[in-house]
Amino acid sequence: MEAKKNPNVDLNRNSALYFMIGLTIALLTTWLLLEHKTYESTEQFVEVLDVVDDIKEEVPITEQIRTAPPPPPPSAPAIIEIVEDELEVEETVIESTESSQDMAIEDAVVRVDDVAVEEEEEEIIVPFAVIEKVPVFPGCETCPTEEERKECFNRKIQEHIKENFNYPQAALEMGITGRVFVQFQIDAKGRVTNLRKRGPDKLLEDEAVRIIASLPTMKPGMQRGRPAKVGYSIPINFMMQ
Repeated sequence: MEAKKNPNVDLNRNSALYFMIGLTIALLTTWLLLEHKTYESTEQFVEVLDVVDDIKEEVPITEQIRTAPPPPPPSAPAIIEIVEDELEVEETVIESTESSQDMAIEDAVVRVDDVAVEEEEEEIIVPFAVIEKVPVFPGCETCPTEEERKECFNRKIQEHIKENFNYPQAALEMGITGRVFVQFQIDAKGRVTNLRKRGPDKLLEDEAVRIIASLPTMKPGMQRGRPAKVGYSIPINFMMQ
């Protein structure tokens, strides 16, 4: 026996109609909400300024200072005397310094012996590799040959850098490493001058310059029998271990 459903209690009855009605109500509500407009209410404030017409100001009584009127200008004399000018003024004659064709020009004869010639010493800058006599670093005086003095000079420079090397703390914290090339000159008095540097960071460059600037005074290099400036360059490596 098949079960028959009552058409009056069927849940799917008129479901499409109810869906369309609900959708229409939802769309209408949404449209009304979108079209709804609100306006800010402005409140009017009335400012009243009370001004008193009768203002009585008390003015302090000050003392009046009476000054005497200025004296009248001097009057002209009744009799005017005319004094004759009898002084003679000599005129100053200014002679022209320009030359003309009537003036004879004397030939100035200068002897060669009367001219003092001063020899100007030319400042020579010689690279370290080709200098005749290299600068002598303190402690290298006993080296007999120039090659040994050069080797001693290079060795002393390396020892000085190792002894005075101090890695900048800021560069350590930021992890800055690299190689700094330093060029300098040893002048005619054996002093370090004209330092130039080139590196990856200013902190490393400043430390390299500080190390080289602390080099001791040396015996100057010689070129053609005279003290000469000697150019020298060296790289300084900044590496973290």
